[in-house]
Amino acid sequence: MTIHEDAVERYFAAWNATTPEDLAKAVAAAFTEDGTYTDPLADVRGHDGIAAAISGAHEQFPGFAFKLTGTPDAHHHLVRFTWDLVSTADGSAPAAGFDVITLAEDGRISGVAGFLDRLPGA
Repeated sequence: MTIHEDAVERYFAAWNATTPEDLAKAVAAAFTEDGTYTDPLADVRGHDGIAAAISGAHEQFPGFAFKLTGTPDAHHHLVRFTWDLVSTADGSAPAAGFDVITLAEDGRISGVAGFLDRLPGA
């Protein structure tokens, strides 16, 4: 597995963590301590801020999971990829987007720029 594939895998593990304990561990494994996450709905820094953004998404969409779509594209310390937010009950995907992550030297994510391509009601 490449550094890029590993980072994407850890990123989705964080976004799909289901308990506060698992979320804290997954965020720490995926992101640097001062990592950032920015999309049209959030602009946060640090493990606590990132965990809060992820928790907020799960509160808004209970019973949904983030799924990688397609193949990540990477060079240097950058990775871009697309995702769907998929219902575990019926497979519907009301939200989709793409993210660009920047990796630190240790392979953890130092920053995320997220873009939302599809949202419910938009």
